[in-house]
Amino acid sequence: MDLHLKNKIIIVTGGSKGIGWGIVQSLAAEGATPIIIGRKKEDVLSAVQKIKESGGNASFAIAELTDPEQCKSAVSSVVEEFGCIDGLVNNAGVNDGVGLEKGNYSDFIRSIERNVGHYYTMAHLVLPYLKEVKGAIVNIGSKTSVTGQGGTSGYAAANGGRNALTREWAVELLPYSIRVNAVIVAECFTPLYDRWIKTFNNPEDKLARITEKIPLENRMTTSKEIADTVAFLLSDKSSHTTGQLIFVDGGYTHLDRAL
Repeated sequence: MDLHLKNKIIIVTGGSKGIGWGIVQSLAAEGATPIIIGRKKEDVLSAVQKIKESGGNASFAIAELTDPEQCKSAVSSVVEEFGCIDGLVNNAGVNDGVGLEKGNYSDFIRSIERNVGHYYTMAHLVLPYLKEVKGAIVNIGSKTSVTGQGGTSGYAAANGGRNALTREWAVELLPYSIRVNAVIVAECFTPLYDRWIKTFNNPEDKLARITEKIPLENRMTTSKEIADTVAFLLSDKSSHTTGQLIFVDGGYTHLDRAL
């Protein structure tokens, strides 16, 4: 299916690895120009090079996303290079394990900054350009659950915030025909997920016990499956879809796990 994304300029935060990298690949395959924004220059440049070697287009800007001034400079550099921004994918984040019992206020606030603060910053900065083209925003969210590592208060609060902001922005931006949706990820085998699994005494057994509870085909969702949904939501093929939280998880969240 042609999603009509050819030559569209779409920012993807944290686009050099994991789900973000999958999104960048899907967008490039559709003829868009994904702009990777991240803080690790070596990883970002490597990702851009891979896209170009495969025949696609991509660019980048380096920024620590928790620093609003660096975000502002990154967005300015994109506009200076391309003259427009057609879409934004807020993706970067990390489950940092900040819990209640063993956590503290400073770490909790830091977790909010790392996982949802920059979603607001980036959306605020790109909004003037999205208004010019009736662009779209896709927020990547996640289900939250007990990790066995002391809780996820910060990450849970951030993901709840992502969901709430998705719907709030969808309402606020209706006058500009800017669509805002979220893709919610449950069990997807990314480098971060692999790192978490390896913290258990028997990682292979833990992984097997998780995947057997995923109703559709008893397997993990792939980054490509998430990425293709994101690409669809950025495209005019989903021109009347906004304010939605779309779960790409093989039924893990909502179906009976006894299936």
